[in-house]
Amino acid sequence: MSNYIYRQISEKILQVQKYYPVTTITGPRQSGKTSLCRHLFPEYNYVNLEDLTNRAKAIGDPAAFIDSIGPYAVIDEIQNVPELMSMIQVRIDEDRDKRFILTGSSNFSLLHRMSQSLSGRVALFTLLPFSLKEMSSQEKETPTWRLLTQGQYPGIIANGIPTSIFYSNYYTTYVERDVRDLMRLKNIMRFDTFVRLVAARTGNEFNASQIAKEVSVSSPTITEWLSILDASYITFTLRPYYSNISKQLTKMPKVYFYDTGLLCYLLGIETEQQFQASTLRGAIFENMAISELMKKHYNKARIPNMTFYRERSGKEVDAIVTTPEGLHLYEIKCGSTYRLDYTENMKYVQSLLSGEVRTTVIYDGPDTPPSIINIRNI
Repeated sequence: MSNYIYRQISEKILQVQKYYPVTTITGPRQSGKTSLCRHLFPEYNYVNLEDLTNRAKAIGDPAAFIDSIGPYAVIDEIQNVPELMSMIQVRIDEDRDKRFILTGSSNFSLLHRMSQSLSGRVALFTLLPFSLKEMSSQEKETPTWRLLTQGQYPGIIANGIPTSIFYSNYYTTYVERDVRDLMRLKNIMRFDTFVRLVAARTGNEFNASQIAKEVSVSSPTITEWLSILDASYITFTLRPYYSNISKQLTKMPKVYFYDTGLLCYLLGIETEQQFQASTLRGAIFENMAISELMKKHYNKARIPNMTFYRERSGKEVDAIVTTPEGLHLYEIKCGSTYRLDYTENMKYVQSLLSGEVRTTVIYDGPDTPPSIINIRNI
């Protein structure tokens, strides 16, 4: 654990774990769930259900398996044997002092089963790749194009795996294993085409019908495939902000990637020259800013309530976060020089809204808190 990097979510997990017998940490593969659990709970017995021997024992006799691992245990990749959750429920109802830490990388199957078996007994957390604030000052001082193309997975940041090697293996494993587990695909190549088309549309409105024509599948299939990307923590969607202030608001969601390194891999962007020449560099920068806002909420154990604003006329605000204090509007620009017109759309939308409305510009230049911040300080 000498290369372990502190995770901001740690305090919340330790705090909540005192009150709930089961703590579940979900998130994409290789986001650091195992390292986090072993660091926070070194005295707990650790079992990994990716191990076929452990999996066979758990499937063969769930009761005996749960009893064999003791009253304090970390069970990694619980989605491989979801039947264990019913037995965990039985054991913690017998003894509320027992503590189980569960991890999983499949949001769809894991949360569905958990809502049935462990309702009221489990605290849920989402661990994403490193936020910029979790990275070292040396890492954060790297050029912005490099931050965007390398991404923030622990394998790259903590272990130094070259990005081309990491993402090639990560994506191949994801398609060949996770996607096949979640759905029966007859044509992996069409799914791969779909994923790359989604990458090319990052930060744009998601038109399922348009993509369906390009991939030669039905619109419902495209919608299903997008739900698979979301369930396996590859992408997430922002819904448009709805209000009675305008009847001309767009209705289609926007799609973003949780990690810009994987996004750039799918776009074939590795070098500074490729990044600067890309027409998508602004969208990639916006993607990182949006994902950093997501991580900020997840690391505080809060569910992000984030939308975007766009009228058919073209007026838009990149992100609107609903907080207990009111609405917070964000405009995201990849430039390093602040311009007064960066705030025009936010001022327009602010004039349409009632209540407390704050505004912030996120860009690549010097901070002028609280209304103008560098992307590294979200």
